[in-house]
Amino acid sequence: MKNIIYTRDKTEKKSFTPSLRALVRRAVNETLEFEGASRICEVSVTFVDGEEIKALNRDYREKDSVTDVLSFPTLDDESEIVPFDNEAVALGDVIICFDRCAQQAEEFGHSVEREVAYLTIHSVLHLLGYDHMVEDEEKEMTAKQDEIIKRVR
Repeated sequence: MKNIIYTRDKTEKKSFTPSLRALVRRAVNETLEFEGASRICEVSVTFVDGEEIKALNRDYREKDSVTDVLSFPTLDDESEIVPFDNEAVALGDVIICFDRCAQQAEEFGHSVEREVAYLTIHSVLHLLGYDHMVEDEEKEMTAKQDEIIKRVR
């Protein structure tokens, strides 16, 4: 199944290289396959700088700080949207702060590529309805992320 994955680079340094775009596509596709998505899905992934993600985090989550990634799902549990047979399901938007991603990669001692893949997987799981607000949900989501990242590498 061929999912529709849009990528956009809004960073000042233009950090979204062709190899990172390919990695993001693999991460999205592997996550959707792992989760058994039976429809073609549409996901948008954007790289931004710290100030933009800080503004989004403040405006949408009332947290006035830079974060690594934000997910904006199109659908929620109460959605009654049913696409036509050949229409893609628009899952939502993933916003990654590339500078924060690079900082975390250094802090955790792994590559920027691994961090980009992990954050993408994490966010796509959020778009699919997963969360990590309680311990059991966090364990489930972390286990899925760890398994999917193995498939992306």
